[in-house]
Amino acid sequence: MQGALTRYRVMAFVTGVFLLFMTGWLVLGYTLWGYSGEGVKPSAYVLMWTGHGYLYAAYLVTGVDLAFRCRWGVLRTLAVLVAGTIPFMSFVAEHYVTRDVRARLAAAQEAADQSANPEPANPPR
Repeated sequence: MQGALTRYRVMAFVTGVFLLFMTGWLVLGYTLWGYSGEGVKPSAYVLMWTGHGYLYAAYLVTGVDLAFRCRWGVLRTLAVLVAGTIPFMSFVAEHYVTRDVRARLAAAQEAADQSANPEPANPPR
């Protein structure tokens, strides 16, 4: 599960940074640079949004992979996946997901340690 978490964290960061950059470009383009006119948008602008689409698809794959491994419910999975479409929210979702998965991993490790070294039922007095 640690590998799935790492992949998700990388994609949440990359998708979030890319979305923030593109949202800033969108706001500047439509307010200052006149992108609302026909044929005014630079081709790099269109290609960058297409790139964000591909990055978001990879974010979806890593998010679903982590959701299956953690056995999340449908609503939680959808909330994490939709977070990649809202500026800043992928960072928030990544924070809560990382905290949850690390707690699950620590609990699993503690359970494994206890089963490997069981304490006696009645300790000597």
